[in-house]
Amino acid sequence: MAEQVTITRLGAKADGIAETASGPLFVPFALPGETVTIEREGARAHLVSVDVPSPERAVPFCPYFGECGGCATQHMRHDFYRAWKQGTLAHTLHQARLDVPLEPMIDAHGEGRRRLTLHVRFPDREMHVGYMAARSHHVVDIDHCPIAVPALQRQAPLVARAIGRQLGAGRKPLDVQVTAVETGLDVDVRGHGPLNAKDRQRMIALAADLDLARLSIHGEVLVERRPPALTIARSSVVLPAGSFLQATRLGEESLASIVLDACKSGKRVADLFSGCGPFALRLAERIAVHAVETDKAAVAALERAARATPNLRAVTTEVRDLFRRPLLTPELNTFDAVVMDPPRAGAEAQAQQLVASKVPLVVSVSCDAGTFARDTAILQSGGFKLERVYPVDQFSFSPHVEIVGILRRDVVKKLSRNT
Repeated sequence: MAEQVTITRLGAKADGIAETASGPLFVPFALPGETVTIEREGARAHLVSVDVPSPERAVPFCPYFGECGGCATQHMRHDFYRAWKQGTLAHTLHQARLDVPLEPMIDAHGEGRRRLTLHVRFPDREMHVGYMAARSHHVVDIDHCPIAVPALQRQAPLVARAIGRQLGAGRKPLDVQVTAVETGLDVDVRGHGPLNAKDRQRMIALAADLDLARLSIHGEVLVERRPPALTIARSSVVLPAGSFLQATRLGEESLASIVLDACKSGKRVADLFSGCGPFALRLAERIAVHAVETDKAAVAALERAARATPNLRAVTTEVRDLFRRPLLTPELNTFDAVVMDPPRAGAEAQAQQLVASKVPLVVSVSCDAGTFARDTAILQSGGFKLERVYPVDQFSFSPHVEIVGILRRDVVKKLSRNT
């Protein structure tokens, strides 16, 4: 049954929140101050209409907004969006007693997302290709994605549809990851399982028809027509199939700029959770680097790129699961700075080892405010001081934000404990 409510505030995931007799009601795509008509779905609601709009409301630029689950904030004016996103991060840090002023939000959308993962599903007799609707397994069919780089906006859905037609006989759910690299499109398909010889040949032929740089299934390369390379500083890195990549090129460059500036006086730096080297290869322009990563293929790609780049400082590498085997105190004590960029789970075990070490500087990069706050609180409790926090907005139109924290050892506090 439809009813009318007034939105009082925004939640951390961009939902409008109305205070009702039965508790907070979460209304996607509604803004504070708006009067809206909704239909309840438990603690959430479906937005039927905006009856009294906010002056901060904007017209979404994507025709799929509100159906597709990829974007959550296209209905917000830009300044309001930035203030909400920065305020949400500030609140999370305050809850963890990390009360350092935030630097201004860095807009790192650039040309757009350079990787899309499209879902191919067969819930009925028709093939559906697109993104999942929010909190649903329903696929919203799309023919373009305007937040992607131009090379992906229309081409990625076309590629996913062609692959779905080729592999659709078994009606298996497929996920098609398409990455824009300097040599074309790099495509990895998940969900199908091993291919028979006939299907392999058909897929190899399809890669030629689509002019793909590389095509892989579950990370196994079927055909590499051109090396899927990206330039990092002076290095050319051939990406492993399906490997981690920062969402936007400008995002990677913005994060790296902060990391390099923080480490500029260092002589030997550890780059933990290094991936293919977006920080390590840039740091090695002037600093010796030890890069540690659990993904063997990513480490191999980093090693190849470093060897092929003239005049870098020493780059050493190590394949190691830092969740199970964090660098220990004697190992850490050989570095004068540590950079760490873990997955969303954070780096709790590594933070505890850093507390026990003599490392004077930690640069913590994170895509999750909650685990960033947890790990930073551990470091602060052990004598580090959080000097600066930089929000980097490479996940535009979503609630997510990349964070860089600069932490230095509080020497005075540490000495006072020893006296």
